[in-house]
Amino acid sequence: MGSKEHSSSQSSPASLSKVSRQLVAPPSAKKPSPRDSAVGLRKSSAPATTGGASLVPSESHSRFSGLSPSKSLKLLSPRISLATAKTSPSTTPGTPSGSGRQSASTPSPAPSSADDEELLADEEMVQYIKRQQARKLAAGAKKEELDEMLRFPEPLPPVPPSSPTSLLRSSQAAYLSDYEKQEILEFPKIYTIGAHSEKNRATPDISVNNYGYDDDRGDYTVVPHDHLAYRYEIIEVLGKGSFGQVLHCRDHCTGLSVAIKIIRNKKRFHHQALVEIKILDNLRKWDPEEKHHVIKMNEHFYFRDHLCIAMELLSINLYELIKANGFAGFSTVLIRRFTVQMLSALALMRHHRVVHCDLKPENVLLMHPAKSKLKVIDFGSSCFEHEKVYTYIQSRFYRSPEVILGMNYHMAIDMWSLGCILAELYTGYPIFPGENEQEQLSCIMEVLGVPDKDLIARSSRKNLFFDRTGAPRPVVNSRGRRRRPGSKTLAQVLRCDEEHFIDFISKCLHWDPERRLKPQNAMRHPFITAGRRKLVASGLTSSTSRTLLSSSRSTRTVAGETPRRPIIGAPVPLAARVASSNRSGAGSSIPSTPTGTPAHPTIPSSASITHRTPYRSVPTSVSIPHHSSRTVLNGYIVSPMI
Repeated sequence: MGSKEHSSSQSSPASLSKVSRQLVAPPSAKKPSPRDSAVGLRKSSAPATTGGASLVPSESHSRFSGLSPSKSLKLLSPRISLATAKTSPSTTPGTPSGSGRQSASTPSPAPSSADDEELLADEEMVQYIKRQQARKLAAGAKKEELDEMLRFPEPLPPVPPSSPTSLLRSSQAAYLSDYEKQEILEFPKIYTIGAHSEKNRATPDISVNNYGYDDDRGDYTVVPHDHLAYRYEIIEVLGKGSFGQVLHCRDHCTGLSVAIKIIRNKKRFHHQALVEIKILDNLRKWDPEEKHHVIKMNEHFYFRDHLCIAMELLSINLYELIKANGFAGFSTVLIRRFTVQMLSALALMRHHRVVHCDLKPENVLLMHPAKSKLKVIDFGSSCFEHEKVYTYIQSRFYRSPEVILGMNYHMAIDMWSLGCILAELYTGYPIFPGENEQEQLSCIMEVLGVPDKDLIARSSRKNLFFDRTGAPRPVVNSRGRRRRPGSKTLAQVLRCDEEHFIDFISKCLHWDPERRLKPQNAMRHPFITAGRRKLVASGLTSSTSRTLLSSSRSTRTVAGETPRRPIIGAPVPLAARVASSNRSGAGSSIPSTPTGTPAHPTIPSSASITHRTPYRSVPTSVSIPHHSSRTVLNGYIVSPMI
């Protein structure tokens, strides 16, 4: 999670990038900058610490109402089931609306199926992992170290809940602070109390800094293995940002690991988090079968005056994947697989008029470090197209020209960001690595030439970039380099001769947002359809391609030998998942966490949030691996916005 920098008058919410992992650069790569911070590899969580049989919930919930975090918030916190059964993919195509707001019940465009492409992409991921493994072993890594990185936080059996009154009568009450002994009565079911953590011994008599639970900044003071809402056990901090923190937690109601975004206890961050929740809740309704590759929010609740958002836990982000691969880039086979999934997410958002506003490699996460399936995350900057709040958004390298120039923007800005991401996946480096806004536009003009005069005329910030004649103002970067408009072609920058791939990116990177490629049309572009044609032409069916791919793997088993899990040098996800059959079933609804009274119960139409992150440095030459000030947050990330 890194934060973003904005102008003093207009700002955007912090960008979160989920679940980052410590990545060891290959020997050929230079040592990462200190700004390229990383969090250590994650380990399995400890078992539950709470005990006691489930009893009838206490009736005395008003006893400590002054400190209650659970005053009802029916409008904000719907009770949902985490055990929704997964069904087969829909075959009913949807047609995105060209205008107007879509209701929550409006059918969403169905994603394309690419079973064979997924197999080929996964095979490339396997080869990438083998290269990582070989580098690490050559550098002296031990097999035990590699095995440790493969550990998942395995699901634990759910904990039977206790009632607060029964727990207070038991020996477990000795572990509670004076504050908690009154607070606990507001929670009908108790799953964990953080018994053996070094918890804050708060008392209801001292209310400074939220009874000692907050620091001076308004961030919740995190105590490992303490609880959130007597249900979630805190395992570790995954990342921090101006909005608050993201924590890896164990949900003792389900036994699964989750990521919880705990919002800073300040009004402006609370306001924007409500907007994010509104969008996440709608995405959950629009994509109940999770076919469109967007992050799933499990629930949201209040705890000790902090708004908390519980989400699924995923693996590394695409920037970390690029970095782990030595900034060497990937093949168009794997990039096509990533593109199809991102387009599916963008098609869903476009259909419902949602603008992501911060699409970048850090905000696209793999669901498994050795697989090609991914999800788009971090809707903390997002908005509905008709409810735009900010005029200055997006992380700099992926910022569209209309945002830079101060023009009106809409969903086309996300397609611009997609084009930038695809170029970076291919080359290993950002295609437009501007040190500041002026050079950012110079980088764009170096490849695309000077924009049309009518576009410049519609720009409210044109005087920052162009003189009175419409000529670009000269920009010299910190290395003394001056970029000349139109001096490079896209093919030269990409160092690629694959016609369809170049054409696809060029259509994403069109100056005019109205002429930019749209997600549904992009699905029919030859770059996307070429992969399917090649599979058909080669006679690869789902079954035959599986056979070929499985036989090509080097991790073959010998007769009589116990199959071994391949040693993977890449970091592993904290996603602890169960089979859909275990998560589904009639009447298997999981209760939502009791919520407190929000300071602001309505979704605001505007908010002012400033996010600042150190800007990401740019490589001095192609031979030097690119390192970023993007703050690596295991679960979320924030990146530069200057």
